[in-house]
Amino acid sequence: MEAPLYPDFPRDPPAPTGAQSSCWVGPRHLAGDDGRLYDVVADMLGGMGWTSLAIIRGRHEPDDAPEDRQVLRSTVLHISPDSLRWAQWVVADEPFHLGELPIAWQVSARADTSSPLAQWSAYFTPDVPGEVLVDFLLALDARDQPSVPLVGPERVLDAVAAHGWLRDVDQPQAGATDPTFTSHISLGEVPPLIQDADPSALTTESDEVGPTGWQAWAEPALGAPFLWAVSFGSSVPHLPEAGSARGDPGATPAGT
Repeated sequence: MEAPLYPDFPRDPPAPTGAQSSCWVGPRHLAGDDGRLYDVVADMLGGMGWTSLAIIRGRHEPDDAPEDRQVLRSTVLHISPDSLRWAQWVVADEPFHLGELPIAWQVSARADTSSPLAQWSAYFTPDVPGEVLVDFLLALDARDQPSVPLVGPERVLDAVAAHGWLRDVDQPQAGATDPTFTSHISLGEVPPLIQDADPSALTTESDEVGPTGWQAWAEPALGAPFLWAVSFGSSVPHLPEAGSARGDPGATPAGT
């Protein structure tokens, strides 16, 4: 479902009573995911050979019939064939929030299978366009070493600038915004609870600046609630070999 960018200022005259009206919004990264964020991503992962597992947490008394089991939480985990990367649909699993929005997808990777811990994680809220997350996962799947950075963060800003985004005036090496000033990407201190293998992420004192990672968000109107938000742990590679097939820089380093 498409939503008007400025709902208080309709562009078209009111439709006759009983007529169905529609409103399109652009660019694509402000249009939301049409309620299909899980399906679009899960279908793509299945096509790449990733295995899906349902994780159900609940309560089952010994004398209960199977149909009486109380399901408390349910998530779906998708694992790559080499088990080095995984994506989890967590919106039903009481996730924490970014920009007052719940986390929908968490994507993680590790260096090898000897450790169950992720080297880094990235988090996507609902209404991120499905193709943005698909591009990120395609780039991640294409890498032999998903946890090893290859280049510095400048590569990300170069990529969005090539798509017409504007460098931040005050911090041109750490941020950019799209030409409509509604979507932003910034390199700065990661929010609390972002999982990362960087030791400084766990040892930072309350009065110290923590590790830096990429944050992206869409704010359709000044002061309006965020449409979506994305956060990348400080160890997320910048994935320089990735490329968006649609020419939309999207919201992530994988869109570069």
